[in-house]
Amino acid sequence: MFKKYLMAESNGAKLHSRYNPRAEAVRYIDSLNLKSSLNCFILIEPGLGYIIPVLRERFTKGKIIVLHIENFEKKAEIASEPPPDEGLQVIEATFPPETEPALIQQFLEAHIQEENTSNIKIIEWRPSLNLYKDAYVKLFSRVLEYIKRADAGFRTTAVFGRRWVRNFFRNLKYLNKILLYRQSDIPVIVTGSGPGLEQALPFIRRARGNCMILAASSSVTALYHNGIAPDIIITTDGAPWALWHILSGIRSGETRSVSLSKAPYALNLCAALPSQCADAPKLIINDGSLWQSIVLRELSIPSVIIPQRGTVSATAVELAMTLSLGSIYTAGMDFSFNDIRTHVKPYGFDNLFNGRANRLAPLYTELFTRSALIREGGSMDIYAAWFKNQLSSWPERIYSITDGNNIFNYKNELLLRELQEKQIKTKDITRCFNIVNLKDEYAREILTMGARSNAKKSGMPRSARALFDAMKNPEYKEKLTSELTSLLFPGETDIKTDKLEASILRISDVR
Repeated sequence: MFKKYLMAESNGAKLHSRYNPRAEAVRYIDSLNLKSSLNCFILIEPGLGYIIPVLRERFTKGKIIVLHIENFEKKAEIASEPPPDEGLQVIEATFPPETEPALIQQFLEAHIQEENTSNIKIIEWRPSLNLYKDAYVKLFSRVLEYIKRADAGFRTTAVFGRRWVRNFFRNLKYLNKILLYRQSDIPVIVTGSGPGLEQALPFIRRARGNCMILAASSSVTALYHNGIAPDIIITTDGAPWALWHILSGIRSGETRSVSLSKAPYALNLCAALPSQCADAPKLIINDGSLWQSIVLRELSIPSVIIPQRGTVSATAVELAMTLSLGSIYTAGMDFSFNDIRTHVKPYGFDNLFNGRANRLAPLYTELFTRSALIREGGSMDIYAAWFKNQLSSWPERIYSITDGNNIFNYKNELLLRELQEKQIKTKDITRCFNIVNLKDEYAREILTMGARSNAKKSGMPRSARALFDAMKNPEYKEKLTSELTSLLFPGETDIKTDKLEASILRISDVR
């Protein structure tokens, strides 16, 4: 007697065997030779999901993320085996063909945080490809884009995670001035360090003083060299080479009697910042991670939450949308090459390339090699794809002031019209910010309200004590331990709490 199985159908086409779909699912999973270390599975339209129970029988830890193109009637026979609180966690979502790409990216970001991408497996259900065709391919490509970007982030975290945590505590200790903001409707120019910035410099020079200039740290050398002082500088890179951009900008600014070290900064506290900028007012960016949120809340330090995107350009645009309700104009965000030119000139790394060049390795050879390596790495393509996907969910107020940009619409005449209509003055821009001096005893008392006396007695920094207390809280322990382990012990699992605490204590003891 044959057992009757539930079938998934669309337009008369079947997605499973009509005789024994469970056996079909077992054979398919067997053919994949899945590694035992996998802990995250992304299923692309698996129909009724007969492969889900098979995965849950073989893997006990992790999650299954199920991405549907079409809603199928779910039956308890499949959905409840094994019980939901055992084995792999199952997370399902439906993204029909008309879904905005950014929504898919945001869903994946929300559910695959802190995952080692080598432990993620995309599992396709090929009958769905035959049925849904372009819709299936688009969904699959969105997942691949996310995995590539997540993989780049994971590899960077593995190398620099410990340095990021050290930067965080170091910047926290030398935080002297907090920059608070008041949202306005002033137009904002966001500058990156792409070759296209050179074309925009004359236009920015004309518009300065009548709009807010938010500059990525890699672009400030070119801005100051051309007599343009940004209203706020953003930096998020924690790697040591990020210091070259700021130090080069400081030197360039000083030759024109402008001190970059006193300019306002927007930064993630994990960013690399030279000691020359200790007295600069800082707008703190919280990437939304639990460990950062706990420390900033404990110290009552205000911040703006912007998730890490892997590129400062993305963070800069999102910050611009937070600071102003007005139009946003980008310059130097090309994510493309100008022949062998990868960045604007002058650039923070110019001295490195010029100093390394010699008779056997001319400067053009150095630049050619660098551009080839960047092309091969594919990072520009990854972030360009992310921006194109994200634009569909952002307000229609983000443009480019340089022609030829293949991401943002070219609308520099719109900015000129806005500046004429609004008659914005420099003093209007300064009113958008307020500086709180932490050297002022009264201000420090306000911002550090609720101090833990036991932290002071033990000689342990309050920031570290806040993390230790949170790790003892069952509500936070698992997520907090996962975040800190990925930063301090990349690639390792089951790190004991006392080992984490010892590592944090050593790093937070900034002399």
